[in-house]
Amino acid sequence: MTLEEKNNMRIVIGDFGHTQAGQNVQSFTIYQENGTFCTLLSYGATLQRLMMPDRDHHFQDVVLGYDDLPSYENGKDYFGATIGRCCNRIARADLPISDRRYALFANDGRNHLHGGKRGFDKVVWRGEAAQFVEGPGVNFYYHSPDGEEGYPGNLNAQATYILTSDYRLIIRFSAASDADTVINLTNHSYFNLAGQGSGNIFSHEVQIAADFYTPTDDELIPTGQILPVAGTLLDFRRPKSIGSAFDTTDVLLAAGGFDHNFVLRESLRDRKQPVAAVFEPQSGRRMQVVSTLPGLQFYSGNMMTSTVGKEGVRYDRRDGFCLETQYFPDAVHHPGFADPIYKAGNPYQQETVYIFTAD
Repeated sequence: MTLEEKNNMRIVIGDFGHTQAGQNVQSFTIYQENGTFCTLLSYGATLQRLMMPDRDHHFQDVVLGYDDLPSYENGKDYFGATIGRCCNRIARADLPISDRRYALFANDGRNHLHGGKRGFDKVVWRGEAAQFVEGPGVNFYYHSPDGEEGYPGNLNAQATYILTSDYRLIIRFSAASDADTVINLTNHSYFNLAGQGSGNIFSHEVQIAADFYTPTDDELIPTGQILPVAGTLLDFRRPKSIGSAFDTTDVLLAAGGFDHNFVLRESLRDRKQPVAAVFEPQSGRRMQVVSTLPGLQFYSGNMMTSTVGKEGVRYDRRDGFCLETQYFPDAVHHPGFADPIYKAGNPYQQETVYIFTAD
């Protein structure tokens, strides 16, 4: 274990074990003087822990995850991982680029999900502690070779995590390829603002600055429409609890709960204003989301399977929620959606910030 001092901040680098293929995995724990800290793993460029205070200044871990590497290797819920090359779904595992079509790995029925069988969440990244203007952080680097999971081009990706003294977690993704390819990265953290292992997330009150959403078919593939949220269960323009919708048979919840892409208001993104907020009344914790991306997938943990998480606690269905910033799902097949295809050498860059307060 090594300790790097960064302007009176501490970054502790440790050994998190070896993968089944024998690769060494490191952990990076960033400490702030206010008591906040987070732990990141080079496996999947993963956010493993995030300690934040409640209204009484008691600290709890607010993200779901595992204590050991084999659980991350065998897990299927993507806890805290970086997702790529393309997050969410691509219909029929078919990637059209210009006049060519590329067959991707179909790992969600006949469709492609979250980068395929071995996406960015299942590879070891190279990690380096670093100091930024905003605070201490970690840069993770991964080279994705041409043809990996069917994607064209050699792609170099970078994931950066920064923990600030004012309770913000900044996540920056960048990438570039030597061939035209799709690039759509996100972080797949499951949050529970009452603390990981504290049960379901029904009491959490969600607000999303979106007037429209992208409806899907029974395979959760977008139809290509962009419809208003008004008059539907997806109207989160004012705060409402997650659990308030689960007693309905509304056709919009064919996914078994919330698993929908929201069209974020461009004016807020341009001004770097919050596009979503979640409040947990028992702890008083509030989390706001700022993003440069056009879409936000709100997922209520409908497909979570019962599993043992950190500190031996058991996670069950809907014990965590995700707010994944992204290009719209299956955007490669819908000309009306923002285009996630990047030309060779054209850099991809995006930033998402999670801001924590306690009321």
